[in-house]
Amino acid sequence: MSAKVLPRKFVAVDPSKCIGCGICEYACTSEKGEASWNPVRSRIRVVRMAPVFNFALTCRGCVDARCVKACPERAITQSEVNSLLIIDDKKCKGCDWCVQACPHGGIAINAETGKAIACNLCEGDPKCIQACPEEALDIVESDEAADKRFNDALAKLPAQTDQLTATVKKKDWKPLIAAAEQRSERIADKLDAINKRAEIKKEQKKQ
Repeated sequence: MSAKVLPRKFVAVDPSKCIGCGICEYACTSEKGEASWNPVRSRIRVVRMAPVFNFALTCRGCVDARCVKACPERAITQSEVNSLLIIDDKKCKGCDWCVQACPHGGIAINAETGKAIACNLCEGDPKCIQACPEEALDIVESDEAADKRFNDALAKLPAQTDQLTATVKKKDWKPLIAAAEQRSERIADKLDAINKRAEIKKEQKKQ
């Protein structure tokens, strides 16, 4: 009998927009109430391969998910709402088999708790998407949609590399500096928003 096909929704990145700033990781750890910001505690992880090619990895809620099959403790199941992972911390032993089985880098072991962690879409309102200063993240419903963003970005890479090389050779720094300043302003605004939200949540817990 074939596995039941569940509806899927997950966060996908457009590498042509991603600047590798890590704000999505910061937003994730803040929203999940982690003790301190650390990329290894984030449910989304940034991969920086080159100045012009960066991307983020997160759970895709796969059909017939390999991580679910790999778990020897049966600690991982999938939601029938969006197929994302439900991890039972009481059963999870932190063996890392799920991490090794995942083909998308979408599950990790929290270094502090020793338990598996994966994106749950922030219960339908992903904070990483809100936080991204370049609007490089959004929600998709299939591997094809996510892979198209990746492949389209790869196709643009040679032209972007040539453009960057030409700019450096000309020593035309003004456009690069202006773009960097604009990015810095956007990042600062997003950080302020994340920190304000964290403070509000702290105050609400005290009440």
